[in-house]
Amino acid sequence: MDAKNHKDLEGIRREYKLERLEESQLPGDPMILFHLWLDQARKTENPEPTAMTLSTVDQDGNPSSRIVLLKKLVAGRLWFFTNYESRKAREMENNSRVAVHFHWPELERQLRLEGTVSRIAEKASDQYFHSRPRESQIAAWASPQSQEVPDREFLEKEQVRYQEKFKGFRKIPRPANWGGFAISPLRMEFWQGGRFRLHDRIEYILKDMAWTRVRLGP
Repeated sequence: MDAKNHKDLEGIRREYKLERLEESQLPGDPMILFHLWLDQARKTENPEPTAMTLSTVDQDGNPSSRIVLLKKLVAGRLWFFTNYESRKAREMENNSRVAVHFHWPELERQLRLEGTVSRIAEKASDQYFHSRPRESQIAAWASPQSQEVPDREFLEKEQVRYQEKFKGFRKIPRPANWGGFAISPLRMEFWQGGRFRLHDRIEYILKDMAWTRVRLGP
């Protein structure tokens, strides 16, 4: 990238001015605020308000991130679904500590979350799997997620193969290697963009089964 393009990148900025976070108006339970922010994000033009960046680490401490979709909030835990043989699933089975990041630019907000992750019950995975569109169910069978495949044609042939296999099935069984995970938050940071880069950062920390709250410098 040449110097001109670098300068063009340096000039990209926006001013934040929508809202402020005042401690006196914040709930003691961060999940209450999370539900409120998520509901407000769903009312914006953001095409994927439930998209979250999930970060994991491998056995050597190397981090990796990818976008997954939040599908449920159950008893204060964040549910999402994936292939249990994928890279992220293997890393989570090895190290249950994960981080999640939501970005809602229309609201000038971010949410950072750290916690532990575990598999949900098989019955709950079954229920969600059967609520998905039929083609998505077939794709779960057809895709060897995170594994090397020879080409796009291989995936398309697998899709057709499983379409034929389950033709006439009223209910497609859930693959044993596909299901849900739930994240239990231990730390949550709510970020609201502020004027002149004086952003509001409010961090909640779970300790001894109770949430404490502090303000962080921007």
